[in-house]
Amino acid sequence: MGGDRATRLSGQLPARSRLLPGEADLSQPDHSSAAVTRVVAGWLLRRPETLPEIDHLRLKAVLVHCPELDALTTHVRPFAQMLTERQGERLPQWLDAVRQDDLLSLHTLAAGIERDRDAVMAGFTLPWNSGVVEGHVNRIKMLKRQMFGRAGFALLRKRVLLAS
Repeated sequence: MGGDRATRLSGQLPARSRLLPGEADLSQPDHSSAAVTRVVAGWLLRRPETLPEIDHLRLKAVLVHCPELDALTTHVRPFAQMLTERQGERLPQWLDAVRQDDLLSLHTLAAGIERDRDAVMAGFTLPWNSGVVEGHVNRIKMLKRQMFGRAGFALLRKRVLLAS
């Protein structure tokens, strides 16, 4: 249902002469709804001042035809700003605003945030993160997947210790 709406909306967008790498041509009728969704999501998640003028106009056209996306934009951009600028003190007001709107997917997100509110607030406000540890865990899991079914624990241990 949402993909059909995106396909219909994309046919109404103004065409652009040159595409950026990895960008779907929204002026062509044979594009997939997943590509359109990805492009529109990229427009919504970028800072408005960094959008090229043509993309800004295209986003405006999509938002005019889809009030749900327009409402979603009013919540997504402040959330991204809170996250990137470490403004965790604004989270309670954001959660209240989300609960007042009729966007079920955001209600689910808000409920998940509420369940682990202290951790989310810490992530939004504190300068520390577990990125380095997660990177090592990801690297070890990759090595484990590469070794799956080939040798025992001793060889896997050696690869983890020697791979750096």
